[in-house]
Amino acid sequence: MKRLGVNIDHVATLRNARGEYHPDPFQAAKFVKKSGANSVTIHLREDRRHIKDLDARKICSIKDIQVNLEISTRDQIVRNALKIKPNFICIVPENRKEVTTEGGLNLLKNKNKIKKIIKLFKNRKIRTSLFINPSEKDVKISKDVGADCIEIHTGKFANLVKSKKNIKSELLRINRCSKLGFKLGLEVHAGHGLDYKSTKILSKINEIEEFNIGHFIIGESVFNGFDKVIKNFKKILRK
Repeated sequence: MKRLGVNIDHVATLRNARGEYHPDPFQAAKFVKKSGANSVTIHLREDRRHIKDLDARKICSIKDIQVNLEISTRDQIVRNALKIKPNFICIVPENRKEVTTEGGLNLLKNKNKIKKIIKLFKNRKIRTSLFINPSEKDVKISKDVGADCIEIHTGKFANLVKSKKNIKSELLRINRCSKLGFKLGLEVHAGHGLDYKSTKILSKINEIEEFNIGHFIIGESVFNGFDKVIKNFKKILRK
């Protein structure tokens, strides 16, 4: 069965809105695991707009939870990640002015730096993924720099689904990249902007092994509860 990773960044966003302690991302990590999620994703941004260093350390210390830590390529963030010791790392692009991650990594521009970072994490036996656009060229570069996995940015596809526009071209790009990644020996993940409908469509691509979903799950949970929403996604990925 395909795996579900739940991004709990916006539990921290809610907490930070009051500058207090509730809701606690540490407790959220435990709850999503109990509800059937295969892993928890947290993004330790440079501006710490949601997840803080203490959150990351506490969540990564939970022994029975697999944690996927998203980070940029900034040296200080990489050093912090090495100290925190997550199970998995996903390297993502980061722009301080962005509301959310706007696209995949610029692999051509940052190829050498990313290769060195991957080597650091591999030496610590930490599975490393690259967040990329659905580009076959980027899939090949990901393999060249030594990544274990790729996570395909599904933002454009998800927006096309939501606006009921033609998804054929974007779906084809994601499908081709997934098959190429699998052929090259990369584990293929997908994430960004996904909801029930877009996840159901992409779940038909056999090569995608893991979906990482956050904002929709947190938002939908306001109406239907964390447990029910996570279980709904698990049902989709079971089919």
